[in-house]
Amino acid sequence: MSGPAAPSGEYAVVVPTLGRPGLGVCLRALAEAEGPGPARVVVVDDRPDPAGTPLTAAVPPSLRSRTLVVPGGARGPAAARNTGWRAAGDVPWIVFLDDDVVPGPTWADDLALDLAGASVATAGIAARIEVPLPPDRRTADWERNTAGLAGARWITADMAYRRRVLEAVGGFDERFRRAFREDADLALRVLDAGWTLSEGRRTTTHPVRPAGRWASVRLQAGNADDVLMTRLHGRGWWRRAEAPRGRLPVHLAVTSAGLAAVGCALSGRPRAAAACAAGWLAGTAEFALARILPGPRTRDEIVTMVLTSALVPPAAAWHWLRGQVVHRTAPRHAPHRSGNPASAHRPAAGERLRS
Repeated sequence: MSGPAAPSGEYAVVVPTLGRPGLGVCLRALAEAEGPGPARVVVVDDRPDPAGTPLTAAVPPSLRSRTLVVPGGARGPAAARNTGWRAAGDVPWIVFLDDDVVPGPTWADDLALDLAGASVATAGIAARIEVPLPPDRRTADWERNTAGLAGARWITADMAYRRRVLEAVGGFDERFRRAFREDADLALRVLDAGWTLSEGRRTTTHPVRPAGRWASVRLQAGNADDVLMTRLHGRGWWRRAEAPRGRLPVHLAVTSAGLAAVGCALSGRPRAAAACAAGWLAGTAEFALARILPGPRTRDEIVTMVLTSALVPPAAAWHWLRGQVVHRTAPRHAPHRSGNPASAHRPAAGERLRS
C-alpha cells in the first residue's frame, strides 16, 4: 500500500559538485532564501578522489537533516544529476543547481510561485540567471563568455523539472561528459515528447569564477559535444535550442589554411605556401582583434588573446574531428518516444547528515 502523495509544490534540490569553494556559498544562500525550503537536498560528490575533504562541512546546519551526500563516480555532470534526482525521493519537482551559483534572497518564495503557476503540460521551469560584471571597466574575454549564460536557454545552473518527466525521457544523456550541451539535449527531448518549458520568476546569480590563461582553448572540447547534438537532433538543433552557432566554420578554414601552408612549404611550393600562410595570419589576426577590442586591452589580456587566438582554431578543429569519430554511430533521437521509466534504478547509497 503506497503512502500519501507528496504535495504538488514539494521539491528536492540536486547539486552535483567537484568540491569547489562555491558549494558552501550556494548552500548557504539556499538555506537563507525566504520561502518554503526543499524536502531534500542531494549533493552529488563527483570528485575523482572523494576521499578528500568531506563535503558535509559545506552544508549549513539548517539543511543538514534534509541533506544527502551521494557518490557520483566522476562520470561527469549529466551522470551526477541522474544519480542525484534518482536519490532524491518521491517528490514532484527536482531543481538542479550548479555548485557555483547563488540563489537570490527570495528564491524559495519565487520558486513556489513558479511551481504553482505551472500548467499540466509544463515539464520544466528555468530561472533567470544574472552574471555580475565589473561596472568600472570593459569586460575581459572570459567574463563575456560567462555572461553568455544569462541568455542561455534551459541551462541547469538553475532548472526545475518534473520528476515524472525525467523518468519518462530517461534523464540526462550520460554521453555528455562535460558541463556542456547536456541541458540542451534534455530540453529538446522533453519538447519532442510533447511537453513545454517555461521561464520562471526566481533569480539566481552566476558569478564569474577565476580562469587561467588557456581556458578558452580548453573550452573547445565542446565541439565534440556539438557533433553529438547534431547526430541526435539533426542540423537544425541550434535554432530549436536557441544556441549560438559559434565560429567553428571559420576555425576550420583558418586551420586548413595553416596546414596547407605547412604542406606547400614541405613540398617545395613557396608561393602557394606564402598565400596559405597569409590566409592563416589574416584569420588569426581577425579573431584576436574581435576578442581584444571589446575588452580592457591590458597587456596581460592582449597577450592572452594573441596566444589563444592562434591555438583555439586548431583545438576546435581537433575536437570536432574527434567528435566525428567518437559519435559516428550515435543514432538519431526518435521524437515523441518516451524513454524507459527510471523507477527501476535504485537510489545511490548516500550519507545522511545529522543536525
